[in-house]
Amino acid sequence: MFNRWFVVADSSRARIFSYNGVKAELSELDDLSHPESRLHESELTADLPGRSFDSAGQGRHAMEQPVSAKEQEARSFATQIAAYLDKACNENRLESLIVIAAPEFLGHLRAGFSAATR
Repeated sequence: MFNRWFVVADSSRARIFSYNGVKAELSELDDLSHPESRLHESELTADLPGRSFDSAGQGRHAMEQPVSAKEQEARSFATQIAAYLDKACNENRLESLIVIAAPEFLGHLRAGFSAATR
């Protein structure tokens, strides 16, 4: 027998399943959610970006964040999922891991995985 985990995730929800053998069924281990990822960008930012004066001259312009608030929430949730899976790997609770996610979110997850989880 083996213990294979399946993770089906997007930026707002991750479901984690276990499969323990050829004839066994999938059993849900956990259902993680991140409701902040469902909010609109305007709901995540309390105000417009700040304004700044140019270092030389009289120009003034808005300061933009390098990453949108929605993107930051997705990265935060990916980090949370990666930590959960890293802990499970370190505790030898799984033998193999299959992750199903959209390419961009999968990239965020992979960036958070330890070498053991990868």
